[in-house]
Amino acid sequence: MSISELIERLEIAGVTFGDLAKRAMEDVNIGDFTDYDIEPFWEDRPIPFLFTEYGSTRTISAPHMIGTLLHHLEVCEGQDILIIGSKGGYLSAILDRMVGEYGSVTLIEPNQEVRRYTEERIEDHSKSGIMRIIGSLEEDEEIGSFERILVTGSVREIPEGVEHLVIDGGFVLGPFGGPVHQRLLKKERQGEIWFDTDLGGVVFGPMEVDETQSGILDPESLASHIEDALELVEGLVEIEEVASTRIRNLILSLREMPAGLPSIDEDSTEEEILEHPVVDLIMSEIDWLGPLWPIFSEFLSIDIANPGSSGEVVEFLGDHEDFVP
Repeated sequence: MSISELIERLEIAGVTFGDLAKRAMEDVNIGDFTDYDIEPFWEDRPIPFLFTEYGSTRTISAPHMIGTLLHHLEVCEGQDILIIGSKGGYLSAILDRMVGEYGSVTLIEPNQEVRRYTEERIEDHSKSGIMRIIGSLEEDEEIGSFERILVTGSVREIPEGVEHLVIDGGFVLGPFGGPVHQRLLKKERQGEIWFDTDLGGVVFGPMEVDETQSGILDPESLASHIEDALELVEGLVEIEEVASTRIRNLILSLREMPAGLPSIDEDSTEEEILEHPVVDLIMSEIDWLGPLWPIFSEFLSIDIANPGSSGEVVEFLGDHEDFVP
């Protein structure tokens, strides 16, 4: 399988690729940015590039999402681009090819382990223009300004300190929303006013990940997921006011739980699980929550779209349907 064949399949499915993006993707080898099996990539799936010391998986986005981001970034040669969240360096290497020798690509990667990995991969990449990676905005007080800023993880709003880096007429592109579902938004700056363009629903992992959290029973994480799912459900079906109030009170109770709760993992006993404060709270609300839970679980489980798969038979429904990384 070649990248050209994959792009052709994606175009048939409705994903748009400009000539500049095609040439750049054809010139950058995905295998240079991961040591893991790249076969899923040819089936339009995300692939891992790093398993961190805390056990979390960091991935390179699926080709259809990469193509979608490149299309909506509206990249031209000579531009200066900022990427927040490195994704292992693959996407930045493609953008480096697109902006060329008179452009630049700056990456901000706050996770030290991911940053070291990305630095090594970029070091081996044959650069077209200027490429650099930093850990935060504070590391470079004269970072400059950018025509395009890409955020590669879900955020509620434009990250602090980023707005003033966008030139007049430039924009920020990224997934804005909660942990379950976001909207891919282009936030364009016109003078002191910002204009939003909604480019469709997406599902990305969070931009800021605290890998020391206690997994699936972390109360703050669970509260955010339920809150996000509630917003989705209320937009599609009618929920009684009493039930809605109870759910919001549950979210508040989860957020008021103390820090440092015990961790639950695959080796935990049934007794340890049932005695966990989060489980105890959920079980105390089970009489009213139980009938609603099937609805919420439907929204808390996300299927990965892969319109470029060789086995995909249903056409991709346009440019702005739900994408997942």
